[in-house]
Amino acid sequence: MQKRCFYEILSVSRSADGSEIKSAFRRLAKECHPDRNHGDAAAEAKFKEIGEAYEVLKDPEKRAAYDQYGHAAFENGGSGHGAGFGNDFSSSMSDIFDDLFGEFVGGGRRGTRHAERGSDLRFNLDITLDDAFFGKTAKIEVPSSVACEPCGGSGAKAGTAPTACPSCHGRGKVRASQGFFTIERTCPSCHGSGQIIQEPCENCHGHGRVMSERTLSVNIPKGVEDGTRIRLAGEGEAGLRGGPPGDLYIFLSIEPHEFFQRDGADLFCSVPLAMTTAALGGEFEAPTIGGGRTRVKVPEGTQNGKQFRLKGKGMPVLRSRQLGDMYIQVSVETPVKLSRQQKKLMQEFERLGSEKNNPQSSGFFSRVKEFFEGIGD
Repeated sequence: MQKRCFYEILSVSRSADGSEIKSAFRRLAKECHPDRNHGDAAAEAKFKEIGEAYEVLKDPEKRAAYDQYGHAAFENGGSGHGAGFGNDFSSSMSDIFDDLFGEFVGGGRRGTRHAERGSDLRFNLDITLDDAFFGKTAKIEVPSSVACEPCGGSGAKAGTAPTACPSCHGRGKVRASQGFFTIERTCPSCHGSGQIIQEPCENCHGHGRVMSERTLSVNIPKGVEDGTRIRLAGEGEAGLRGGPPGDLYIFLSIEPHEFFQRDGADLFCSVPLAMTTAALGGEFEAPTIGGGRTRVKVPEGTQNGKQFRLKGKGMPVLRSRQLGDMYIQVSVETPVKLSRQQKKLMQEFERLGSEKNNPQSSGFFSRVKEFFEGIGD
């Protein structure tokens, strides 16, 4: 049967560069890989065909010979400057797997990982809005695994050292041939560490790390917001067998404030205002973040819901010298529990009042009256 064109097999043009060819091979080989198509003879044959095409087109000399002579360049010792696909094919495919299929063969030839990096840790820290305003240095207690001191994190008894695993010769992986390709798997004897500990450390029982509680200082900058994440490099869980430690991530949660609601760098505060002050004008004293206070002038005839902006009285902007604003919204309070004298004065006030004293309500009820008169007509 006549062989298919290698470019057609990989679905690339003859002008495709090396990266396009490699990308096409990676995509097609993953689709047809035997690990994903157990017992599918057609997929296995296609996988082999894809490998043959890539073996030629990835090599500039072989590709040049193929472009000039086609498949004849590699038949019967042809002039293609490259070996055919006979006894060397299994070795060639193994090289291809090592280059592209780390996820299938356990990392290819990237080297053995005798030491493993420790896990990252998370710590939730509650702070107040004042802490976020001023910034602070907080002390936290973090339970985590640390390197074992007696064995220095190696897991072996003091005075001894781990030895290379005899099954994988220190590689942490073993190879097994399956048909025309080779599969690498984690060594079952050392579980991928590449080492065997003959005499485990009595303190850590061979793990190289022990549980401990550490006290750390955390710098909380001004202007942090709820959910801010702070990373402390190297303060996470200790690595296995002397590996590097992970990182510690601190997530900040800001507690609700008695007076203020926050929106970014701006603060909002609701202040009750006496009806007389709203009508006649005046001023009141309002709190500011950080324990301060400020006086706010109220113009005559202030309505319920009126908002006053105090520039620069809000929160700091993180890593900036800027400050947000504070917005005070007044809530005009209706008097309650009036005395007899107060009621008489209110009634006299109502009697002396006119529409111009209450323009909004007067206008609204005038429109309501016109509406019902229109229905009657």
